[in-house]
Amino acid sequence: MKKTFLTLAAASLFTITASAMERPVTIADQGSFMAGGKTVTATGTYDGSKPTNFAGHTLHGDHAYVFWQKPIKAKKYGMVFLHGYGQSAKTWETTPDGRDGFQNIFLSKGYGVYLVDEPRRGKAGRSTLPANLTATPDDQLWYNTFRIGEWPNFYDNVKVPKDKESLSQFFHQMTPDTGAFDGKVVADAMVAVMEKTGDGVLVTHSAGGGPGWDTAMRSPYVKGVISLEPGAFPFSEGEVPETEKTTSPFPAKGTPVPLADFLKLTKIPIAVYFGDNIPKGDKPVKNWGKDNWRVRLNLAKKWEQVMKKYGGDATVIYLPDTGITGNTHFLMADLNNKEVADAMEKWMEEKGLAK
Repeated sequence: MKKTFLTLAAASLFTITASAMERPVTIADQGSFMAGGKTVTATGTYDGSKPTNFAGHTLHGDHAYVFWQKPIKAKKYGMVFLHGYGQSAKTWETTPDGRDGFQNIFLSKGYGVYLVDEPRRGKAGRSTLPANLTATPDDQLWYNTFRIGEWPNFYDNVKVPKDKESLSQFFHQMTPDTGAFDGKVVADAMVAVMEKTGDGVLVTHSAGGGPGWDTAMRSPYVKGVISLEPGAFPFSEGEVPETEKTTSPFPAKGTPVPLADFLKLTKIPIAVYFGDNIPKGDKPVKNWGKDNWRVRLNLAKKWEQVMKKYGGDATVIYLPDTGITGNTHFLMADLNNKEVADAMEKWMEEKGLAK
């Protein structure tokens, strides 16, 4: 931990005993910070005698917010968690039905955990660009997209709490952008986050995957990446595959990056996980919620091939092939999330990231 962080006195160690935790965990240190961002200045000259005249005023925004905790005898590498679209750090906290989320699970396993709110989202909501916030009813869009089922039905094997209150809790955690989503803005802030956290494993989810790849290419502090159902993948220039046809309104497109940048990803171990109820093959299916992930899984496999072509240590894992079944897009909150976390840790152990 860098000296810029406030450190709790040794005598102030305390124990978390929240009902969500399977067992108490003694915390050696915790805190929060902002990272990255920029400052813009309004035109004109500041005049302190005119408080509502904003000429010359400054605005600090486009930063990330991070809440972190370290258990006693923490492992060498911490875990930095970046959420996906419409989400915040809440993604990793207590599950909608009150069980341990990845924050508690990995804290219990001995890892320092760093939960990020990306720029223009959640506690990092101060944007340098304006946004028109709408109140569009869209719960069912996300229900179908996240592979919980086809509203109002659940998929037969899906491992989610099916009571009304848990579903309500899940919908309530959806969070709007306070400025236009910009992957570069997110990556810029994440590079600054990694500078503060030091060496660690970057864990991304969904739309956080794109900025996550950029962060890993730019930050030497990223020692490994675990990406949960990312929506985008970088390819070396000239090797981006054609965009596959889909019944989903959200096509899966590869992003070209310079070969020199792409090769940086080949220097660290990477695991990409996908859950259940994703059709296999090259033919679109009528259920657009499923087809949305069919094309992303296919794109992931093409990316894996290119990574291995250049000697990269990248593995795309379809969990049902390993015996872990019933997962939605929110693997970290499903009823078997501890099983998923154990699989992640086993991979980290194999790669020397769980010391």
